[in-house]
Amino acid sequence: MGAASDFEFRYRFWIFGAIFWVPFASYSFDHVNIVQAGLEWLAHRRGVPSAVWQYHAAFGIAASFCVAAATIRTWGTAYLHPEIMVDKRLHTTRLVADGPYRYVRNPLYFGNVLLGIGFGLMASRIGFVILIAGMIAFEYRLIRREEIGIGTTQGNEYRQYCARVPRLWPAFSPRLPSGDAVPNWTGGFLGEAFMWVLACSAIAFAITLDLKVFYIVLAFAFVIYFLCYLAIQRRQKRIRAEARPVMKEQVDKE
Repeated sequence: MGAASDFEFRYRFWIFGAIFWVPFASYSFDHVNIVQAGLEWLAHRRGVPSAVWQYHAAFGIAASFCVAAATIRTWGTAYLHPEIMVDKRLHTTRLVADGPYRYVRNPLYFGNVLLGIGFGLMASRIGFVILIAGMIAFEYRLIRREEIGIGTTQGNEYRQYCARVPRLWPAFSPRLPSGDAVPNWTGGFLGEAFMWVLACSAIAFAITLDLKVFYIVLAFAFVIYFLCYLAIQRRQKRIRAEARPVMKEQVDKE
């Protein structure tokens, strides 16, 4: 699979948004939710109507995938830093090999797959397939682009890392010893607040089975995203401003 283009990488957030939107739009021609279809099939086989608690339980499983996605992405962003996560430029000068990066090279993208499964269970039958296939295909394109860039700058060190740590599907045990990196949990939660509100929308639907509640919380997630984006941009400017005097002092000493 080829590498993502500059356009794809720069606008990856909106492309991911489209990958999530299209499956729900597929309800216009496939009117049956995939969970509903599965429970109705089981009910037909057993000869007993589906109970309401089964729907709550099934969508509760979907919500658990979303919570797992937010947790893994927060863990990864705490080591990567939120400024890099939202930046439209490709960063290749720093190799992170601690925290979740000891298990998988791309924990943020793996978290997206889990989110895709969780939200996919709220889509139609065709929508579920579109969401999972589109998510994985686009992520592999992004990963390929990042691997080319990091491999060029990091060389043999990165190739050794790739040989030991899986690309997208995590190992059950760490493939590298723990390093001395310190996670920034404040930055992690700031960078992934959007994911946590998405998870809350899935939880709200699992509890209420009310699409109106789901869409209200979902809309709130985008408000949170833009507020956090602005906060991250402000934080990035402050870090750069604080770094300038230090860099100047080092130059003067030289």
